[in-house]
Amino acid sequence: MADEIVLSAKGVHRRFGAVVAADNVNLDVPRGAVYSLIGSNGAGKTTFVNMVTGYIKPDAGQILFAGRDITRLGPRQITRLGIHRSFQIAQLCSGLTVLEQMLVAESVSGDDGPAFFRSAASREAVEHAEHTLERFGIESFRHRKMSELPGGIKKLLDIAMAMAGRTEIMLLDEPTSGVAADEKFPIMDRVIEALSGGSVTVLFVEHDMEIVQRYSQRVVAFYAGQIIANDEPDRALADPDVKRYVTGSAP
Repeated sequence: MADEIVLSAKGVHRRFGAVVAADNVNLDVPRGAVYSLIGSNGAGKTTFVNMVTGYIKPDAGQILFAGRDITRLGPRQITRLGIHRSFQIAQLCSGLTVLEQMLVAESVSGDDGPAFFRSAASREAVEHAEHTLERFGIESFRHRKMSELPGGIKKLLDIAMAMAGRTEIMLLDEPTSGVAADEKFPIMDRVIEALSGGSVTVLFVEHDMEIVQRYSQRVVAFYAGQIIANDEPDRALADPDVKRYVTGSAP
């Protein structure tokens, strides 16, 4: 039986003035897979993520989630379908504790959205938030404020907050950027473990080829708005075009 395709881009095109950021992009991602998106700055990776999550709209083509056309939906609608994302720079409020951050994220991520008369700190909400923090190994920081947290914990919290609600697809923008070199593997281990289980599909944008090789099941390489390779890590990173335009290792 063929793997179920949970995310599909069909002939997606996007132009910003004279710059073509997506040029006939076609990509099928099966449920539960872990894909990395690589490419130099301006190659089209972030444009693709922004189109999948509704922050920008393609000029042409379709984006399908489990067979449903989501091309014209807004970010909030797409988030409530279960397509979640984290950002390269953590989106955190400095005056809140870790637990309070999680409670706010869960309050706005529900099917009904935030409600004035519904407490964000109900017993059920607190228990669920603490369970999510435990999955990411940061429950011991739950009463600490942002100014007291090291960079790696902030990264994990940002991804944990993106997990609020029911997650079908998680898109991570450089999940190990800005952390110490000796933290990157432990952080990524924790992230992949927290997202594992065969049902959450993960796509992560990354410039660190050690992270790409270790954690990807498949690598999608972008250049000038096009996908120039889509293969298993060893084969994708050995592709002549990838070596020439992405990793800079071509002779």
